[in-house]
Amino acid sequence: MAYIDDPQSQKANMDYIRTSMNEPMLEKEHELALARRWREDGDEKALHEMIKSYTRLVVALASRFRNYGLPMGDLIQEGNVGLMQAASRFDPERDIRFSTYASWWIRSSIQDYVLRNWSIVRTGTTAAQKSLFFNMRRLRSKIESKAEREGLDDAGRKEIAKELNVRVQDVTEMEGRLSGVDQSLNATIGEDNENEWQNFLSDDRPNPEEIVLGTKDAKARSQWLGEALGELSDREQTIIRERHLRHETVTLEALGKELGVSKERVRQIEQRAMEKLKVSMMRYVDDKTEFFAGL
Repeated sequence: MAYIDDPQSQKANMDYIRTSMNEPMLEKEHELALARRWREDGDEKALHEMIKSYTRLVVALASRFRNYGLPMGDLIQEGNVGLMQAASRFDPERDIRFSTYASWWIRSSIQDYVLRNWSIVRTGTTAAQKSLFFNMRRLRSKIESKAEREGLDDAGRKEIAKELNVRVQDVTEMEGRLSGVDQSLNATIGEDNENEWQNFLSDDRPNPEEIVLGTKDAKARSQWLGEALGELSDREQTIIRERHLRHETVTLEALGKELGVSKERVRQIEQRAMEKLKVSMMRYVDDKTEFFAGL
């Protein structure tokens, strides 16, 4: 659905378009002279004259993208950005008209704006995806007209994929994106319903009470673990800390070399230490599953 400007925006756009169309056209030699004055002397007056005379080109190109549902004024402004980029890079010695050179920059700037704002979901990043986005409707309309029916079948998708040198999967995904629209979570469900879509989204996060209780329980368990570790020998503490309380677990073999024993001996000591910890921790809780359920 196309964006509809408010009356003030419509008036401002029409005034700008009317002014652009009234700007005088430049003869080739005068255009090149202005470009040289800007490029060689940094003459901003020459730059402004050249840009103003081609704002009509921006309006013409921007109007081709108005069916994407974006404000016409924004499309024109983005096109003006491209026009200024073209003016800063234009080389008059190449002996081509500025309009020919600027058209690519204007169109590219507008297309980037459409891709960024047509949907909250990023639509295309590669050159192939951009080409697919901006040509999909035209090619689909052509195929539907030829087949005298609405919608694409597998043969139609393959034809578009071949035409644009993309995968059939890319065509299918773009078809789905173009057929859908963004929906605000603040939109009401039905015309006579005051409930918004966001009211029906479930929040799986813990509530404040659960967070407080969880924090309290975690501190208690940490204290219990510290006291239980204190009942182990130094070697047992070292093995438990290195094997279970570090972000990066130390291997049995590495610990064996550090402690001067075999890795099998380290495994035996670790198993015995874990049993001691379990017995020690059970003294703090009535329900034997209470502690381990929170781990």
